Amino acid sequence: MRIFILYKKGTKLQDGVVNMNKLKEIKTTLKHELQKALLRAAQQKELELNEDRLPEFDIERPREKEHGDYASNLALIMGGQIGISPRELAEKITDFFTCEYVDRISVAGPGFINFKLKNDWLYEVLDLILELEEDYGSLNYGQGESVLLEFVSANPTGPLHIGHSRGAVTGDVLAAILKKAGYDVHKEYYVNDVGNQIEILARSTFIRYKQELGENVSLPEDCYAGDYLVDIARELQEKYGSELNDLAEEKSLEICREYTLDTMLEMIEEDLKSLGVNFDCWYKENQLHQGKIKEAVNMLKDRGYIYKKEGAVWFEASAFFDEKDRVVIKSDGTPTYLAADIAYHYHKLERGFDSLINIWGADHHGYVPRIKSVIEALGEDPESLEVIIVQLVSLMRKGEKISMSKRSGDFVTLRDLLQEVGRDVARFFYIMRSSDSHLDFDLDLALEQSKNNPVYYIQYAHARIHSIMENLQNKQEIKQTAVDPTKLNSAEEIDLMKVLAHFPEEIKFSAVSRQPHHIASYASELAEAFHVFYNKRRVITDDKELSAARVYLVKAVRQVLKNVLSLMGMEAPRQM
Repeated sequence: MRIFILYKKGTKLQDGVVNMNKLKEIKTTLKHELQKALLRAAQQKELELNEDRLPEFDIERPREKEHGDYASNLALIMGGQIGISPRELAEKITDFFTCEYVDRISVAGPGFINFKLKNDWLYEVLDLILELEEDYGSLNYGQGESVLLEFVSANPTGPLHIGHSRGAVTGDVLAAILKKAGYDVHKEYYVNDVGNQIEILARSTFIRYKQELGENVSLPEDCYAGDYLVDIARELQEKYGSELNDLAEEKSLEICREYTLDTMLEMIEEDLKSLGVNFDCWYKENQLHQGKIKEAVNMLKDRGYIYKKEGAVWFEASAFFDEKDRVVIKSDGTPTYLAADIAYHYHKLERGFDSLINIWGADHHGYVPRIKSVIEALGEDPESLEVIIVQLVSLMRKGEKISMSKRSGDFVTLRDLLQEVGRDVARFFYIMRSSDSHLDFDLDLALEQSKNNPVYYIQYAHARIHSIMENLQNKQEIKQTAVDPTKLNSAEEIDLMKVLAHFPEEIKFSAVSRQPHHIASYASELAEAFHVFYNKRRVITDDKELSAARVYLVKAVRQVLKNVLSLMGMEAPRQM
């Protein structure tokens, strides 16, 4: 009997990468053994080969599990180079291939080499999961590299809408993934509290205030029409009475501006917290106007990328990635939005982060080369700035696009959505598709309690395991039986352990690719593998040793489900 107790308490941070390294070790070994098999074939005169020019090739997980655990494209790359068909080359390589990890090797399609691994290493994964618990999946891949992650940064001129909230969840989950992968992440919200849109906001509130006093004054078309400003105006009327009308208009607008901004930011922060999103810093644009803009523009001037024309100050953006030069200081001496963005990114670089990530809405796509130009003009590598574009969201009900906003004019608010579907559903649906693709948010599916709803299906898996553990309380003979993981040898058990084993690999891939939707896909994959196992194999059986092994397995599944749900900012319920 093999009883696995491999990892000791007190070494979690060090051993958090053990399984990741094991997978890396297996893939590295496969690559080396393929190269050796290729050389053996050449030595046996099976083919002619220049040993000094072996190409780079991949070892990847195939899409279809029937193709094995890993596959290589070595023969596809090499075949044309040495004058034989890739499939023929693949067959020659497999004739000379040996590896301690491989149970079966085969050739598929035009020349892919597929590997079916032995199961021994999978049993160690269960011990690793139950020893590391919440640290399972943690990596040191990022090696403490500091990342400034800026996201949402919506203008404080209205409530957050469903487009903003998709960016909020994308940023929040990406931050969690990066932290899990070993990065030091700082989350920041950039508050645009200066500029023409803020002045329009102040004027809109002042007009609403006058209306609350009973004045017959209409709201101009260029003002903000949302009913949320009516509430703010009513609060101003209750606080000041008619006093604002007695002040100079400039002073009245200043009071309206400050009160409205404070109220809107409180509303935005409250809504984000309801979504489970918190920030380390709320960076206000107005602090840039206290000298940082001038400092940044002077830096560009010293580097030769600022010039004057027609009374304005221009940035020579066309020298880099942008299609044309841009005004940074208008002829009347006021800075443009770009001037503030230059200063903001200048200060980002000043703060010494190793890399910068901005998450922007689809309407900012054309702004990317402009800011990349700024980064390079400031003397930094433009690749140190990554920009993730989050595409638009449409709400769907019964196959039709809908508007469910009651108070916000012409857009759907985050608050409306959370009242409809709840936080967990909103968070998962926002990241279940790649952020660079349009998202149709299906409200009917979001509220459905069936396997068709991925949130329900994933959380039900966790609740189901908790129920199994409760039923185990009266099974002392099973609880006292030593665990022999080699009892787990059915196809469903092996498939489930393989999914568990790949969790750290998914963390690394999601962190490197900056794509949180891979973690959502992994959660669905794990839930599916568990439900398939559960529906085909009883956990508690008359065989005490088999039951003990299966309990050990489902405990590991519960832990990884909890870890991945936590990573997505979702609850791991005990019952549904």
